[in-house]
Amino acid sequence: MPEGSTTVPGRGYEPVIGLEIHVQLSTRTKMFCSCALSFGEQPNTRTCPICLGHPGTLPVANAEAVHFGLMIGLALGCEIAPRSIFHRKNYFYPDLPKGYQISQYDIPLARDGRLGDVRIHRVHLEEDAAKLVHAGASGRIHGAAGSVVDFNRGGTPLVEIVTEPDIHSAGEAGEWLRLLRATLKRLGVSDVNMAEGSLRCDANVSIRPPGTATLGTKAELKNMNSFRFLEQGIDAEVARQERLVRAGEEVVQETLHYDPVSGDISSLRSKEEAHDYRYFPEPDLVPLVPSDAMLERARAALPELPAERAERFERDLALAPATARLLAFRGELGDFYEQALAADSPDPRELASWVTTELVPRLGDADPAESKVAPDGLARLVGMVSARDVSRSAAKEVLGVMASEGGDPQAIVAERGLALAGGGELEAVVERAISANPAAVEQIRGGKQQAIGAIVGAVMRETKGRADGGAVQAMIRERLKL
Repeated sequence: MPEGSTTVPGRGYEPVIGLEIHVQLSTRTKMFCSCALSFGEQPNTRTCPICLGHPGTLPVANAEAVHFGLMIGLALGCEIAPRSIFHRKNYFYPDLPKGYQISQYDIPLARDGRLGDVRIHRVHLEEDAAKLVHAGASGRIHGAAGSVVDFNRGGTPLVEIVTEPDIHSAGEAGEWLRLLRATLKRLGVSDVNMAEGSLRCDANVSIRPPGTATLGTKAELKNMNSFRFLEQGIDAEVARQERLVRAGEEVVQETLHYDPVSGDISSLRSKEEAHDYRYFPEPDLVPLVPSDAMLERARAALPELPAERAERFERDLALAPATARLLAFRGELGDFYEQALAADSPDPRELASWVTTELVPRLGDADPAESKVAPDGLARLVGMVSARDVSRSAAKEVLGVMASEGGDPQAIVAERGLALAGGGELEAVVERAISANPAAVEQIRGGKQQAIGAIVGAVMRETKGRADGGAVQAMIRERLKL
């Protein structure tokens, strides 16, 4: 909140949120040296004099990292700078061997873009810091007490994406970050593995009375490594700021840590301003001037992005927005869906329903391409349901077999006797169900139509789900002359 502001009785406050996202790029080597990237290897085995900041060494920018940065800038609709420069961001911390980080300051690689409803302030290249490893309950790590530093990560190429403060709830923040993650994954510039730190998010949070334009004092939540923690942390910080303002206290600009286990927020340090870092141009690196060939290569590498794919699914296939987003934001799921759609031309909406409501629960987060369910197999199964060769409930059983054992749906139906019950077989089952439920028959004839469910249920049990519910109801009504 602005200094000295107070709450307006009965109105509450509007959260104002901007995100800063660090994306670890999937290059073979580090940003300014030839050390290979690694994760989980022995500490301090992927280092050299350059990334350790030894005197007399000279950095050289990673061309592939620049290419990935250009792809990200173009994908986010940014204006690419005709000339950008690297800076030294000076601060002293154990995980920073040079005493500064090479980053970009007032002339970033790209700026003024948009993804969905959120504006992108800037996109810039930089190197990552090393990794501090703190002692656990035992108080010792690798035989040492306190904290130690693993410099393997130091120098890893990063792209930092900074949004404008266009987000107004924790849910919006989580949904937008999911879209960004899906976009970056589709681009192939990063594995965006949040658990391994390939995608890290900071949130700048402030509050203000609804309808006002002035931004409040912001606090920064550092290094959220999951969507759930991001949303929980923002909600906790909004609640903390509201308590402060309602008590007549001021919100202080600072950097905070959110503990997802306890739900507590603690202060790490006062929030630095740009001048605190004493930025100055990196004297050992030339300016970055993307050539026409570099820009054309980056444009040519852009695939159809998740937001565009979701729009196409809605427009061309008439999918519901939530279904279209699920298929588009999980790129591998969208690929599986489109392969199935092309294989046997089932109804697009019916196929989407089977993929999202039946296949996804069986696979969880796994890539469907690595499952035992083949796209053309699921397409044939959906076609069999539409053609009334098998009931929906029996088809779910078939899909379960396909997910665990694989196989062709038609063969599974034949082997397990799951073909749709019909003709004389179904007529005989309906007659037995009517005879066995005289009370339900009496209620139906007395006007209680929902009582037909007891007879339908009896038929479905005897046929083990092989009957079509609509056909069974029609047959019962015909027998009872309704």
